[in-house]
Amino acid sequence: MIGDPRGRMPRRRAAVGFGLLGVALLGGCAAEPTPQPAATRPDTPSASASVPAEIVGTRIRFSSDRTTIDVTIGEDSPAVRDLLSLLPAELSFEDLNSREKIASLPRELAWQGSPGSDPEDGDLIYYTPWGNLGFYYDASGIEYSDDTLHIGTYDATEEQLSLLVGGPVTLEIID
Repeated sequence: MIGDPRGRMPRRRAAVGFGLLGVALLGGCAAEPTPQPAATRPDTPSASASVPAEIVGTRIRFSSDRTTIDVTIGEDSPAVRDLLSLLPAELSFEDLNSREKIASLPRELAWQGSPGSDPEDGDLIYYTPWGNLGFYYDASGIEYSDDTLHIGTYDATEEQLSLLVGGPVTLEIID
């Protein structure tokens, strides 16, 4: 008998089915995950990335099919070093409150130990609660925050920054 008219399985088949399910689940639980070396885990900087020996003064370039904006690194901090270890990267920018152009990074930066800042127009920052980069072009009324980390400075107009929005933007070290 395959089953009764109410659609129930005979007890023997149900026991075999549950037994196989239990073996499959236990087999998956018994295997310990293989720890990844720190250089390949997504939450740590890549050891293979080419971070310049001299951080301050390094230039990075944000380029789209419509504009190019260069940033000069102004800090040597854990956040800056980790950002450089991610490059090259592709980002997507949007406007935030008519004050800055922001983009999320592929992962959060290891920023602990990096000093906060009092951002000004022309600053590229990393905002730790959201894990994003921001080009400030109207920092009026924004004061010092431990959550706002200074990355570097740029020389571009608000119009040039707006050309980053709406398409992929490549971020790379240029020197």
